[in-house]
Amino acid sequence: MSSLIQKQSLTGEQLQLLASEMTKKQKSSGTAWILWIFTAGLGGHRFYLGRIGSGVAMMLTLGGLGIWAFIDLFLLSGMIRETNERIENDIISEIRLIQKAKANSEAAAGKV
Repeated sequence: MSSLIQKQSLTGEQLQLLASEMTKKQKSSGTAWILWIFTAGLGGHRFYLGRIGSGVAMMLTLGGLGIWAFIDLFLLSGMIRETNERIENDIISEIRLIQKAKANSEAAAGKV
């Protein structure tokens, strides 16, 4: 919901940039599920989603001897959604930073 509010203040060009960057950076549900199917005990799906710490813990415990891997069956969709939301928020922050930098350089050029 917060990214929806953040997106309302973006221009059309910025929204296109956001969509383009999301296409490149977002995590695929299909890939995450395939990784869960084949590497659940080794935490491959967690590594893919950027959860390195818990991925290492799963790898060392063989997915909590399968229990943790089974629990991820129910948590994986939420993890994918959270990861993609975080990526989107990061991109929006970068766009705003670029926008502020442009405004500052234009203001500095106007003072000179």
